[in-house]
Amino acid sequence: MANAFADYLRSFVEVLNSTEATDNSGKTISVDAGIARAHDAMRKLIGTPNKMMFVGNGGSAGIAGHMAIDFAKNGGVRSVTFNDASSLTCLGNDLGYDQVFAKQVEMQGLPGDILLAISSSGESKNILAAVDQANAMGCTCITLSGFAPGNRLRARGATNFYVASGVYGFVETAHQAILHAILDTAMGWTTEAAMTQPSRKMNPAR
Repeated sequence: MANAFADYLRSFVEVLNSTEATDNSGKTISVDAGIARAHDAMRKLIGTPNKMMFVGNGGSAGIAGHMAIDFAKNGGVRSVTFNDASSLTCLGNDLGYDQVFAKQVEMQGLPGDILLAISSSGESKNILAAVDQANAMGCTCITLSGFAPGNRLRARGATNFYVASGVYGFVETAHQAILHAILDTAMGWTTEAAMTQPSRKMNPAR
């Protein structure tokens, strides 16, 4: 495959450009509208005890950890993830792996927090349980999923981003790109300074 990278990249860009967003009623909205909804939710956290909570399994756990520190350090929004080995093994042993995130949301979450739920398949039981727990507590849930368009996670968030691919590499990379787009545009990224790292902190909602 002489053009392996170019072919892969072209296919990935097509997948990324086909990203869809929906609201909590399942109505299709533009991806830009989904990003704006995420920005609005984030602004409500500024100056409050509330935070962003990131959950994911495997590669998505890596994305969750990466983005939690980026949103906190670069975006100035309090952010956490629940991937500590002691917590996962304790709760997995005592309650079952399907509850490892839901229980931490119950213990650590506050009404008004944001839960970012990342699952390539949109069918991970522990991610679905975490979203259900967060919704029950009055948190705002933002989901990122892929694979089947009717996956269960896609129907559970206030804002839902869906990547139409069954390739893990495409879905995971797209999810990270979406989250970076949310953060970077919140920090002031524009096409006029496309190659300059944005640095503006978000202002509180008014």
